[in-house]
Amino acid sequence: MAGIGLAVMNPFTAYSSSGKSGMKFGLVTYQWGKDWDLPTLIANCEKTGYHGVELRTHHAHGVETNLNALQRIEVKKRFNDSPVSCIGYGSNFEYHSPDPAKRRKNIDQTKEYIKLCKDIGATGIKVKPNNLPAGIPKEKTIARIAESLNEVGKFARDLGQIIRVEVHGNLTQELPNMRAIFEQVTEPDVKICWNSNNTDLLPPGLKGNFEMVKKWFGDTVHVRELNIGEYPYRKLFNLFAGIGYDGWILLEARTEPEDRIAAMEEQLSLFNKLIAGNQ
Repeated sequence: MAGIGLAVMNPFTAYSSSGKSGMKFGLVTYQWGKDWDLPTLIANCEKTGYHGVELRTHHAHGVETNLNALQRIEVKKRFNDSPVSCIGYGSNFEYHSPDPAKRRKNIDQTKEYIKLCKDIGATGIKVKPNNLPAGIPKEKTIARIAESLNEVGKFARDLGQIIRVEVHGNLTQELPNMRAIFEQVTEPDVKICWNSNNTDLLPPGLKGNFEMVKKWFGDTVHVRELNIGEYPYRKLFNLFAGIGYDGWILLEARTEPEDRIAAMEEQLSLFNKLIAGNQ
């Protein structure tokens, strides 16, 4: 695989610290890491004090299912030789289509990436619901999504992996619909990845929506830039601290700053300030 060697990275000790809250800050390679090859991505996370990274699909890191066994070992070693954890894979697989062939393709491809996650030392894969198509009874689509999640969840469980279901998509990002999906999910390793959407603020409000699905939370939360927009991140982090959450807060940045390293450092500083009251 191009760009992935076995050189050992220098250890980086200035980790971000979330104190007693236990929450850890990491990066999603959505915009800020999309054009960094794997050595550059790991080096920049080290440099800025980010603990971990979720690898978004089809980005310059090149970690995909076409890697052979040796290349997968090399990826795993590169992460093991650094203080940066490979949290998992951020896929676009979705299970809402009324077409059985499309759902089967998404399920089968999910399984291939679950195997990749296992091989590279990651802990899970992120997937999406990702819609409630018009003209189809909502209950049917919800049942299809849950059935698909149960299938990939069982496959993941057998490999020691987690299915992280991003609160995402038209209508499916509304928390009552996510609750309806998860009420039919029977696999224990299928978890919700909170996504910090504006729809979180719809009635009954942030706290009410949070309480509605909190029993299904896993170990990842997505946030956008903490100083852009009006999303109540301090309140969100207080809610997570209140349930003893000690997982990842992953930055899924959407802007295009000229200096991404400085921007990453700024976001880490904001994160630490926002959770300071939880320590």
